Amino acid sequence: MACGIWGRYTCSGCTERHRDRAPTKLTTHGLTRLYARSNSTKTDTIPPFKFIPLPTLPHNHFFPSPPFSLSEYSYISQFKSRPPSLLLLSPSPSKILHIPPRPPSPQKDYRKMVSTPCQDGLKICCIGAGYVGGPTMSVIALKCPEITVNIVDISEPRIAAWNSDNLPIYEPGLDKVVKACRGRNLFFTTQVDQCIKEADIIFVAVNTPTKKVGIGAGRAADLTYWELAARRIAQVAETPKIVVEKSTVPIKTAEAISAVLHGAGKTQFSVLSNPEFLAEGTAIEDLDAPDRVLIGSTLCEEGSKASQTLADVYAHWVPREKILQTNVWSSELSKLVANSFLAQRVSSINAVSAICEASGADVDEVARAVGMDTRIGPKFMKASVGFGGSCFQKDILNLVYLCESMGLPEVAHYFHQVVQMNDLQKERFVSRIIHGLFNTITGKKIALLGFAFKKDTGDTRESAAIEICRRFIEEKAQIAIYDPKVEEEQIWSDLTGACQMDKIEVQKYVTLCPDAITACDNAHAMAVVTEWDEFKDINYNKVFEKMIKPSFVFDGRNVLDHELLRKIGFIVYAIGKPLDPKLSTA
Repeated sequence: MACGIWGRYTCSGCTERHRDRAPTKLTTHGLTRLYARSNSTKTDTIPPFKFIPLPTLPHNHFFPSPPFSLSEYSYISQFKSRPPSLLLLSPSPSKILHIPPRPPSPQKDYRKMVSTPCQDGLKICCIGAGYVGGPTMSVIALKCPEITVNIVDISEPRIAAWNSDNLPIYEPGLDKVVKACRGRNLFFTTQVDQCIKEADIIFVAVNTPTKKVGIGAGRAADLTYWELAARRIAQVAETPKIVVEKSTVPIKTAEAISAVLHGAGKTQFSVLSNPEFLAEGTAIEDLDAPDRVLIGSTLCEEGSKASQTLADVYAHWVPREKILQTNVWSSELSKLVANSFLAQRVSSINAVSAICEASGADVDEVARAVGMDTRIGPKFMKASVGFGGSCFQKDILNLVYLCESMGLPEVAHYFHQVVQMNDLQKERFVSRIIHGLFNTITGKKIALLGFAFKKDTGDTRESAAIEICRRFIEEKAQIAIYDPKVEEEQIWSDLTGACQMDKIEVQKYVTLCPDAITACDNAHAMAVVTEWDEFKDINYNKVFEKMIKPSFVFDGRNVLDHELLRKIGFIVYAIGKPLDPKLSTA
């Protein structure tokens, strides 16, 4: 019994089989869907449907254009997994025909993530080939095959790495995206001026670190690289450009950058804010299916046109309802607030973890109970040694400085507590290790598993491991570090900077190891500071044999099987868990 749509329906208006009937003839019939459940068949009759060939729909319209409207018809979705040759529209929004999707493939083929073009000949230039510019522009190139994307950087080694098989950053799925587009419509080059001249849209994705000296040091964002990029654009550009803030910047930056650009007086510039909301480790997934795309523009005709041009680029693959267009100040502030709220949740559950350790409660059980409240939810409710990365701390401190400069000291103090709680969590972890190892770690070997700030990335910026190692070195401990993705030179660079020592001096205390087992050899304790999945699968019986007794495990991410470790013979400390009796009396 079948009727037109993949052999799943029969016509309720007559007894004929309509497999070969033209779609227009089916509009006079009702449809019945058959549900096979055990030995019985349930029939659900649906009112008559209109069938419209998909090619007649305007490009990028998720609902049909007039005379059809949302009040009259309901769109039949599930097209991503099984694109039909016809669009079904129901007269009753409450009765939607759901097409069962194909089961998802176990691994997405990023080479096929290409959608229908909409702007032929558009050229994009991105200044900055880092963690934001590289992945973002690569996905745009993949989704928009008719748009030429040039990623430029003054660092020749970095550009050479992007053009090699060994990309300068690690991100799951990124290599497949780059290889699918590189040399076709995605290019990495040091020819900055040429690409600026040719571009219609210029993204600026340069680093905006926290200032280290001068007014606002330790809080305000350092916009040196952003200003240099803006002056370069103003100097080189000969035709009107859309300049897009992709880096995280403080509110009112667009106003300052616009003044720099228009100061040259050579051409017209429209400045947009388009902050990124990526999580390292899932950046490609976040770009492929974003929660939202935020575009901020000035409240004028030129600003609106520029905003719409950028929105049309994202609309290649992002539903229009997820593309939010606001004024530029709201967009700039939204990025800072979003990261502050996320970091606030991490610090909140970490504060609770301290209460749990003191009271005997289990932080995971508390988080689960609280997170089941739909008003709160379970995300970012995992206690740990503390948050890291390039955004959270920097953006909160930026917001703190903004509040202070606006005469809002109480608000500044409120947000600053989030950072202070994060610092306290790292200090609590170090103190617990020192206390557990009989109040001294001088000369003792500690295996540090993980150095990246989170799993599935090689990024170490603001990683908890850096501060933990600095404190261990202060205590004259011996540290054996293993991380599966972080480059050795990056570790040495981070530690020499944090400890204010040269590499030779740091190497007196630190050894880099090729695997976790080697790091644990002859160690007094093992500390997990990055939640790499491979740490769950280590042969801990073998580790126990190699370690000095008593053997301690300090799980800063709560990813290990603590009961199994105790059965093997380890003394275990886990964030926010009831204390091991042997540890508390040690």
